[in-house]
Amino acid sequence: MKRYELTKEQWGRIKLLLPPEETGKRGRPRKDNRTMLNGMLWIVRSGAQWRELPAAYGPWQSVYARFSKRRDDGTLKAVFHALSGDADMKNLSVDSTCVKVQESANGGEKTADKAVGRTRGGWNTKLHAVVDGLGNPVEFLLSAGNDHDSVHAVELLKKVRIGGSAVLADRAYGARTIREYISAHGASYVIPPQSNISDPRPVDWHLYKERHLVECFFQKIKWFRRIATRYDKSDASFLAFVYLVSIAILLLWHILYLFSNKA
Repeated sequence: MKRYELTKEQWGRIKLLLPPEETGKRGRPRKDNRTMLNGMLWIVRSGAQWRELPAAYGPWQSVYARFSKRRDDGTLKAVFHALSGDADMKNLSVDSTCVKVQESANGGEKTADKAVGRTRGGWNTKLHAVVDGLGNPVEFLLSAGNDHDSVHAVELLKKVRIGGSAVLADRAYGARTIREYISAHGASYVIPPQSNISDPRPVDWHLYKERHLVECFFQKIKWFRRIATRYDKSDASFLAFVYLVSIAILLLWHILYLFSNKA
């Protein structure tokens, strides 16, 4: 279980970003934040059902209740944004990845805004992401798996201050509306034109190679089995797990950065 848990150094970076453990209310003392967070990480890394949570983390109902609370009050999202606040914004890479939706996640109440759509491979959710010049996550958006990338590109970019950045994306993001939005907000774009254009615009192919960073991020985030396959019925729960995994990735990157500077 230890390999799923936060180290002392990683925990030290975020413990003050979480709500206090002592609420001042009478009753049974709450389980400490570190144990609760480690329990959540075990769930998202293993892909197991909540009921399979090891007893070392306490009753699964308690860990699930804490996860739901941190999802609904925006704590996980806030911690992620606090850690990603020092992102390298010189280059921003944009892309999406499809996540297979498990049958149990597609049950329950059907809503028009549920990010699940049928593709050739079955039901999927599409996770859109922006990563910085180091490959670290900056922002996310969910959509149905059968939505085209370009449909949600501007909505995703609106969540990020792109002024002064170079936005790197593949041909799927070459629509005029996307390019005009990027230019209007003081950024440049490195997006190859469609192959059927008679007079293609110039592209900095050397810089375009840096777009592999977003692909590498998707590879890392899918090491966590509850992200590689969607088991959650609600978009809010799935996105909360995305934020949780991104927190873990950013904490690992920070420790490696400190270690490399000491070497």
